[in-house]
Amino acid sequence: MPDKPEPAPFVTAAEISRLAGVTRATVSNWRRRHADFPDPAGGSDASPLYDLQAVEGWLAARGQLPVGSPLDDVKAQLRRHPDGFEIAQRMSAVVLALVRIGEKGQKELLGCAAEALPASMGTVMRDHAAEVPGGAALTGFERGDEPVLRAVVRGVHETGAVPVLDALAELPRDEAGVRGAYATPAALVELMADLVAGAGDSYPQSILDPACGTGGLLVAAAERGATALYGQDVMPAQAGQALARLGVLVPSAAAHMSDGDSLRHDAFPELEAEAALCNPPYGDRDWGHDELAYDARWEYGLPPKGEPELAWLQHCLSHLASGGYAVLVLPPGTAERASGRRVRAELVRRGAVRAIVALPTGIAPPLHVGLHLWVVQKPVHERPESLSILFLDASAPGALSDVRATGGRGEKMIDEEGLREAIARRWRAFVTSSETFETEPGIARAVGVVDLLDDVTDLTPARHTRATTVAVNPARFAEQMRKARTELARAASTLTALNDEGAWPMVGEKTRAWRTATVADLARGAALSVQRAPSSTRNPQAHGTTDRREPGDGRRALTAADVTAGQAASGRVAEGQEAKAIEIMQGDILLPEMLRPLDTRARVADAQDAGNLLGPSLWLFRPDPERLDPWFLAGFLSADENVHSVATGSTMRRIDARRLRVPLIPLNEQREYGQAFRHLHALRAAAALAARLASETTRELKVGLTGGALVPSTFGHTSTP
Repeated sequence: MPDKPEPAPFVTAAEISRLAGVTRATVSNWRRRHADFPDPAGGSDASPLYDLQAVEGWLAARGQLPVGSPLDDVKAQLRRHPDGFEIAQRMSAVVLALVRIGEKGQKELLGCAAEALPASMGTVMRDHAAEVPGGAALTGFERGDEPVLRAVVRGVHETGAVPVLDALAELPRDEAGVRGAYATPAALVELMADLVAGAGDSYPQSILDPACGTGGLLVAAAERGATALYGQDVMPAQAGQALARLGVLVPSAAAHMSDGDSLRHDAFPELEAEAALCNPPYGDRDWGHDELAYDARWEYGLPPKGEPELAWLQHCLSHLASGGYAVLVLPPGTAERASGRRVRAELVRRGAVRAIVALPTGIAPPLHVGLHLWVVQKPVHERPESLSILFLDASAPGALSDVRATGGRGEKMIDEEGLREAIARRWRAFVTSSETFETEPGIARAVGVVDLLDDVTDLTPARHTRATTVAVNPARFAEQMRKARTELARAASTLTALNDEGAWPMVGEKTRAWRTATVADLARGAALSVQRAPSSTRNPQAHGTTDRREPGDGRRALTAADVTAGQAASGRVAEGQEAKAIEIMQGDILLPEMLRPLDTRARVADAQDAGNLLGPSLWLFRPDPERLDPWFLAGFLSADENVHSVATGSTMRRIDARRLRVPLIPLNEQREYGQAFRHLHALRAAAALAARLASETTRELKVGLTGGALVPSTFGHTSTP
């Protein structure tokens, strides 16, 4: 009997734009202007679907189909597979098995014939069933699975396991019908994992995440010392991803993973973990209010139907051992909505709320909302009325004077690493001694429980941090402001001088054109070398530290966040991995792997950078100084049109550095361009410094005026009408 024909895979217009590396508008123009553009093969008038094979043929005929990277191939094969979503769920376990067999085993699989690969992969899954949870059930691969399997093996072999898991995660989240569910950004992951340790004496050993997604929070906790990890997610694919990530990144930790709705079907009803981390879905009114009305978890009161966040918060508290902390990301309305007042009041009265931190808008999705971090604690006993709660308002750019502003218009204006450390430092100081915690007007304040129990129990940080002033010494404050204004004037003069240096002449009637070569071509010709951090030293979840050593231990690693912010090396490779790490040399060019929305910045390593180690998520280019000028190379490698033309991926766009193009011009001309790019770098640095100092100075002057330490410059010299 002949085989049943496989259904043709379809793609949307958005997927065509990602496939071709163009915008949605370009795809719309193709549809209107080219009569031979493939007709819709399904869907609706508002959302048509196109036959993938026909689209690829049309793009290839016009040279619009980019050369695919291994990760592109993984996603393309998943789109082509008739059961792409289902097989993608199985591939997470396959990735973990591929890590277990190592590079030699991966090469052997790549050498298998097409008809033999599915059976060989099934054998691998059986042989490593003890190391790959659930892998024993994933052995029945068919011949039609071969292209996906081969793409995944190639991807793991050439790019590493975590990028392949990221590619597998780029699937429509609406498959599970989850509203208000978002991935937690790396900077927020690291901050939450820091806060849950309390004063930081010892890290909690058992951690629960009841809405674990792909496991980022659990990975961060394990990297800090947690040994027992419990996770649950309503999407089976996400739970499988989390299990695979934990197995790849922290194989020594014991991972317990389950799928299902944590509120309706708690997978760990008897668990008492030492800590919990959670970024729950927000605004989901269908969380089970009616069916869970008499649930024992609502110790602080039944959460209203419109307050699912208070249900998640109490779920976490119910799973904590006495004295354990939980850190949750919650929308700002949770702190002040009238419907949740009774539950908030009970949480405050019984000492469960320990801190609420207002975060800057845009630090995590939904990007238009300034989220809050709630730190809660399972009460050890009935708390005294003298207990206080820390309110920390970091919501405005520049609110924390020890956090540097970065970026330009339309970008984040927060140094995420500095923000993380500033918040964590204040939290540790509060936990160590809440009675002696020093109030910072407009920023941080410890408020007694009794003062919070009013008719509204509004726990919005800004309401409490901006409602107090602290007496200061006017003479000391005036001297600080004089020094600040002097420093600002010096920075402004430097910026003005750099801006006035020379003119930028027009080239002529037409723009200049060059013959170019790719980075891969230049590397083959030994004009430069391209390197990345070895996979064993990378930490894809973090921009900074990867272990818990003290700042003086070992050499620093330069991270992507350091390059973007223009700051000194702040990261660190895992203990015992320094011998495998790549040492940075003066003249190396560092380029972030992830594409930035507006401006991807390259960095030319100077004498201070030399000797540091190459951190995660960075490309390193080492040019032959007799053939390539470093600053010339950095300028063209980071050009917007260059990096956008070689970026791959959809949710997380990565720069395929080997496809970047560089003009082929004589070395003396390169040096002229290099000098120009160096000047622009200095101009940008001076502008950033002046902007930061201006923000800090104006804020402090305003505090001085409103706090009574300063008076207007005309005070006492003008008559009062």
